[in-house]
Amino acid sequence: MTDKAFQKGLKTLVALAESNEPQSLASLSSQLKLTKSNTHRLLNTLIENGLAERDDKRGYYKASLRLWELGVQIVNRIDFLGTARKAMSNLVKTTGETVHLSILVGAEVVYIDKKEGTQAVRSYTEIGGRAPACWVATGKVLLAFLDEYEFQICCDKLIELAPDTLDIQLLQKELAEVRRTNSAFNWGDWRRDVVGAAAPIRDSTGCVVAAIGISGPSVRLKAQLPEKSKAVKACALEISGEMGWMGKSF
Repeated sequence: MTDKAFQKGLKTLVALAESNEPQSLASLSSQLKLTKSNTHRLLNTLIENGLAERDDKRGYYKASLRLWELGVQIVNRIDFLGTARKAMSNLVKTTGETVHLSILVGAEVVYIDKKEGTQAVRSYTEIGGRAPACWVATGKVLLAFLDEYEFQICCDKLIELAPDTLDIQLLQKELAEVRRTNSAFNWGDWRRDVVGAAAPIRDSTGCVVAAIGISGPSVRLKAQLPEKSKAVKACALEISGEMGWMGKSF
């Protein structure tokens, strides 16, 4: 699809989303100043991708609820930043370790916020930084709660990043344990001298939308990590509650 075709598709989607009622092919093509055949082709592409629906009886088109679902995800990600910061500050006070808030982008985690720890020696990361999801604790959390299709896509990308070192079967076994315990660990997988723990943040529907974790030098934190991971889970639960999740425990 060329850039022009993509722009036409976006304009078609916007026209459907902004319309209070379903639109006929003729009205859409007139509004968009496109031929009926071109408009029909664009509509079929939107339908195939779950972004539009067609009323078979009337032959009219409308935007699907998939747009609403995507919008909710974006709003939730924006909302939980402010919600998470107070809890992140408290987690720093409780553990003394650097705290990260992460989301999944492709097969990598992106650190969208952080709070520096109070320890003299700390692990180094930066907001906007990335890491392969399979090698950091927050990434393992986010991978663990993907559906089968999304997980397979991520695996294909991860294999490209580390074709000789990634064992998918071992990863799947580890992620099953993450789902069971709602806790993930990094025992020096990404950087040999850095360890970490993480837990999932859920929205009001129970979907995992982010992960929160702590990290620090292995020489100091490794022995303390299982105990400090309890505070990480409590923090994740607090943020999830603020997001509207009604679960009382992991």
